Amino acid sequence: MKKVSAVLIFVFAAFTAFSQASSSQRLARIFNEVKFIDQQLNPNLILWNGFHPDVIYTVEMFEYESIGEKYKSALRKINAIPDANLSHQERISKSIMELKIQDQISQIDYRMFLIPFNAEGGFYNAPTYFLPSLPFDFKEDYEDYLRWLPSFVDYMDHYITLMKYGLEFNILPPKIVVENNIQLLDQWINQDEDENPFMKPLYHLPDSLSAFEKQVLIEDGKNIIKKQIIPAYQRLFIFLQVYYLPQCPTDISVSSLPKGKEYYEDRVAYYATMDISPDSVFNLGQQEVKRIHSKMDKIILDLNFQGDYKDFLYFLRTDPQFYADSAAALLLKAETISRKAESLLPQYFHTLYDLPFVVEAVPDEIAQTYTSGRYVHGDTKKGIAGKYWVNTYSLSSRTLYTLTALTLHEAVPGHHLQTTLASEILGLPEFRNLYYISAFGEGWALYCEYLGEEMGMYESPYDLFGRYTYEMWRACRLVVDVGIHYKGWSREEAVAFLSENTALSIHEVNTEIDRYIGWPGQAISYKIGEIAIKNLREKAEKELGKKFEIKEFHNRILRNGSVPLPILLEEVEFYIKENN
Repeated sequence: MKKVSAVLIFVFAAFTAFSQASSSQRLARIFNEVKFIDQQLNPNLILWNGFHPDVIYTVEMFEYESIGEKYKSALRKINAIPDANLSHQERISKSIMELKIQDQISQIDYRMFLIPFNAEGGFYNAPTYFLPSLPFDFKEDYEDYLRWLPSFVDYMDHYITLMKYGLEFNILPPKIVVENNIQLLDQWINQDEDENPFMKPLYHLPDSLSAFEKQVLIEDGKNIIKKQIIPAYQRLFIFLQVYYLPQCPTDISVSSLPKGKEYYEDRVAYYATMDISPDSVFNLGQQEVKRIHSKMDKIILDLNFQGDYKDFLYFLRTDPQFYADSAAALLLKAETISRKAESLLPQYFHTLYDLPFVVEAVPDEIAQTYTSGRYVHGDTKKGIAGKYWVNTYSLSSRTLYTLTALTLHEAVPGHHLQTTLASEILGLPEFRNLYYISAFGEGWALYCEYLGEEMGMYESPYDLFGRYTYEMWRACRLVVDVGIHYKGWSREEAVAFLSENTALSIHEVNTEIDRYIGWPGQAISYKIGEIAIKNLREKAEKELGKKFEIKEFHNRILRNGSVPLPILLEEVEFYIKENN
C-alpha cells in the first residue's frame, strides 16, 4: 500500500506540474493573441512606439465587430484558466489582461469608436503626442516621415466617415465637446504651412545634411502640408462646423446615448476596477467634500482672514501674488519644486528611477483647452526623458498655490516615479510594463499630494490650502461626474459645484467640466484609488505598529506596476502577514 501511495503522490505531483506548465503556456499564448488583436484595432501603434510606418492605416466600420468577437474569444479562453494553476505574478497578469480586454470589448459593443475625440482633442491632434517620440536623427528618418505623411490625409477622411456612421446610429458627443474641438483645429488649418505643427520636425534637421539637402526636405514638407494636409484638416473643420455640430445633442450626459446609462455603469466599474455603483460613488464624493471642507476652513481661520470661505476663494483668484508674471517664471517655479521633491525621494523609497524628466510648457496647439499640467512618459531604451508639462496658456488662471500639489502629482513622487519604475520591472509580460490602470496610477499620484505634507513640501498655508483644494477637486469629481452622466445635471450645475467648493481658477473649472463631459467615468478613478491606498497604509500602520516601514510599504504598492485595486489589497495583506 505504501508503494501504491507513493506512486499516486508522484503521479499527482507530476500532473499538477504539467497542469501548471500547460496553464502558463496557454496564458502566454493568449497574451500574444491579444497583442495581435490590439494591432488590428490600433494598426498605427508603431507610431506611438517610436517607429516610422510605411503608411498610416485605418480600421473600417465592418472590421470592428469582427475584432470585438476576437476579444470575446480571448476573454473566454483566459477565464477558463484556473488561478490555482498559475504563479502569483501570472495571476496578476491574468487579472490585468481581463480588465484590458473587457475595456476594448465595451468600447466596441457600445460603438464609442464612433466618437473619436474628447474635449481635449483626438485623432487629428494625435501628432502632438507621437511626433516627439519618432526618430529624426538621419536623412533617412526625414525621408521616411515625408513618405508616410501624405497617407495622413486618408486617415483624416476615414474618421469623417466614422463620424457619419455616428450620425446614423445616434452615437454623438455633446455640442460643447465638438465646439472645443473646432477651436483646437485652428492651429492645424492655418493657411501658413510654416507654422503648421507637422513642420516642427523639419526645423531641426541634423547638421550632417548639406544646405541643399535641408532645403529639399523642407520644401517637400511644405508642399505636402500645403497641398494635402491642410486641405484635409479644412474638410474636417467644415464637416464638424456645418454638418456634425448641428446634429449633436445639447444634453451633456452620456446616458442620453443609446444604451448610454449601461455604458456609464460599465465605465464606473472599469475606472474603479471593482464592482461599484454610480450612486455609491456620488455618496462617497459628498462625504469627502464635507470632510475636506473642514480642513480648508481651519486654514482660513488660522490665517485670521476677514471673510468667509467664498470671500477667501475670491481673494485667491484675484490677488496677483498667487500668479506668475511670465511663462518662464511659472516653469522655473515648477522646476524648483520638482527638484526639491526629487531630493527627498530617498527618504521614502527603496527603489528610484534611472530615467530623468524635464519640465516643459504644454504645446501651443493643445494648451487652450488642456488641463493645468500633465505627465508624458519617456523611454529609457530610446533615451527619451519623461516630460512634466505645465500649462502656460492664460497665466492669470495658473495658480501658484496649487503648483506644489500639481508637481507632486505629475512629476515625483507621482506619475514619473510610478510609470518609470513600472517600465523598468524585469520579467513581466510586455503589456504589464506599459498598461496604465487609472485607479492605480491616478490614485497613486493623488496619494503623493497627500504624502507631500509628510515630506514638508507645502511651505506656506496657501500651498497647503492649494493641496486641499486639489483634493477637494478630486472629491468633487466623484459628485460631478456622476451628476453629469447619471443624474441629469446641467453643465451650469456642474460648474457651480466645482467653482464653489474649490479654489481652482474659473478657466480651469470650465476646462475640467468639459473634460468630464467628454471622458465619462475617468474622473472618478483619482479619489477611488487614493482612498484605497490611504486605507491600506492606515491598515498596515495599525497592524504592524513599529514594524511598519514607509519605504517597504511604498515598495509593495509599486513593485508590480499598475494593478487593479483588488490586487493591491492582496499585496498589502501579504506585506502585513510577512512582517507580523
